[in-house]
Amino acid sequence: MRHTISILVENKFGVLTRVAGLFSGRGFNIHSLNVAPTHEPELSRMTIVTEGDEATLEQIVKQLKKLINVREVMDYREGESINRELVLVQVRNTGENRAEIMQIADVFRAKIVDVHHHCLTIEITGSESKISKFISLMETFGINIINRTGKIALPRIDSGDSED
Repeated sequence: MRHTISILVENKFGVLTRVAGLFSGRGFNIHSLNVAPTHEPELSRMTIVTEGDEATLEQIVKQLKKLINVREVMDYREGESINRELVLVQVRNTGENRAEIMQIADVFRAKIVDVHHHCLTIEITGSESKISKFISLMETFGINIINRTGKIALPRIDSGDSED
């Protein structure tokens, strides 16, 4: 089973190494990893997608909470978060297929960000399933290069949590 873990960390040297080391040292695979500063310059958010059963996930979360410079660890269960991924994909363009590629991109709300005689570079954001469907369709035209950010996520706000 795939899990999304969000970790708020102090923006200090070696934090990423310690987190990645925890995973590799215990034989846990990281499917995707995204790290970026938050609106507070001294903090960064790491979003890690990993696979494992509930016992494995519980062990990972406990170990992460023990690490130096880790402020918060959140395990996003299915439906508890809003998540997106950004992908840049360079697709072969013969001229004859350009209109079809552009039409598919439009259906998926993707953006053409660069046009060349022999290829189009397309930017798409969305859920993992949306991205996978789009890539599958683009494979029929031929993909030159693809680069994915990995998943980022934020918790869903419960409508009962409103402040007065």
